[in-house]
Amino acid sequence: MSLKSVKNGEKNQSVLEIQIPKADFDAEVNKVYKKQVAKISIPGFRKGKAPRSIIEKMYGKGVFYEDALNALLPSVLEEAVKEAGIETVSQAELDLGDIDENGVALTAKYWTKPEIKVNSYKGIKAEKTIKKVAKAEVDAELERVRQRNSRTVEITDRPAAKDDIAIIDYEGFVGDKAFEGGKGEAHHLKLGSGQFIPGFEEQVVGHSIGDSFDVTVTFPEDYHAEELKGKEAVFKVSLNGIENVELPELDDEFAKDVSEFDTLAEYKKDVKAKIEKRNAEEADHAVEEQLLTAIIDAIEGDIPTCMFDNECENMFNDYENRLAQQGLSMDMYLKYTGMTKAKMMEEFRPQAERQVKATLALEAIAKAENFEISAEEVEAEYKRVADSYQIETEKAKQFIPEEVIRKDVSARKAVELIKASAEITEKSPEPKKAAPKKAAAKAADGEAAAEKKPAAKKAAPKKAAAKKEEN
Repeated sequence: MSLKSVKNGEKNQSVLEIQIPKADFDAEVNKVYKKQVAKISIPGFRKGKAPRSIIEKMYGKGVFYEDALNALLPSVLEEAVKEAGIETVSQAELDLGDIDENGVALTAKYWTKPEIKVNSYKGIKAEKTIKKVAKAEVDAELERVRQRNSRTVEITDRPAAKDDIAIIDYEGFVGDKAFEGGKGEAHHLKLGSGQFIPGFEEQVVGHSIGDSFDVTVTFPEDYHAEELKGKEAVFKVSLNGIENVELPELDDEFAKDVSEFDTLAEYKKDVKAKIEKRNAEEADHAVEEQLLTAIIDAIEGDIPTCMFDNECENMFNDYENRLAQQGLSMDMYLKYTGMTKAKMMEEFRPQAERQVKATLALEAIAKAENFEISAEEVEAEYKRVADSYQIETEKAKQFIPEEVIRKDVSARKAVELIKASAEITEKSPEPKKAAPKKAAAKAADGEAAAEKKPAAKKAAPKKAAAKKEEN
């Protein structure tokens, strides 16, 4: 490979003129011929025995050129970029020139990493909100642990009551016609949960195991199925079983069962300490976000659009990988959520732009401060990454170049420098204003209505629904 020249194109763009020597190209063409000749039939020759010259005469001189170029280009372009001393942020835009006695002439156009300047990154002002732990937060955490340690018991000596789980078969009719999706068997319905349309669950309360009865309801006017809006329906219901969830008592025995503590008081104290730690970490993260916003606003430099496009693509691929880890394909996710790749990329765009700008700003600061990264710091970062992926450190080294690790360490040092020099003011959270009673009641009604699900509606797979919420 011969790099003939490096020219400037548009801002942050380099144009490389490259010459592949004839001997190198001819050698690669001959390799392609030897690989493909076995599949080529030429009259007068046994299959796989036709000379290269005969094949080129029949199919054209360039019959093997495309495959030869595809084989050569990765290493040719890599060498050219290295010799040119540029840091590319895009794939090459290629323009093939003459293929003659001098070899192959081609032009490769790249977008390159921009030179970014951060005008001010020391002494940035930020506010840190110190959130105190309320008793209600501790109680809520204890309740979550109680729920996780609950047990389900079968009820046989009384009728179904609110908060019980009724195991029912049902089929819905409008008039004398069953409607689509209105049938279920062995369905576990928590009475009072609002899972089914208004009025359904209340009519199950009071019935005993073995009862068969009618439940009459009216579908809401805003129901999603046009043919059922405002219609009265009768559900034929059979109650097959009743269950109830029993929660453990909040006492010292509970504390011993769920923690390493002997008393409930000690356990509560530990729960409070962990919430305080979580609040402190969230507060620190919020401060970092403020500081990053400040340095992003302070950067100077033109950033190629392709860098934002690439980051959006990376975010999309990362999302797809996380779905795959949960056994869900991207096609299935898009189907269930009604999303498209274009719409997801559009939603990723603001975060992608922020990520690119923040990375460039931190790299610029690290360069200005001339950080030195020790071998010990590199090793520690490899271990941190390996631990996060639950793999061995040596395995992480196989997948992640040391240059990437060094950049990550430099970026972290830049963040630490910005935080150390920042003017951070601590404050308490502003008290929440109580909503007017009427407005609050109206909002609560709206939320309740939104949460209620039709008795016959089939739920999307849980993983798809969960991912839709994350997105």
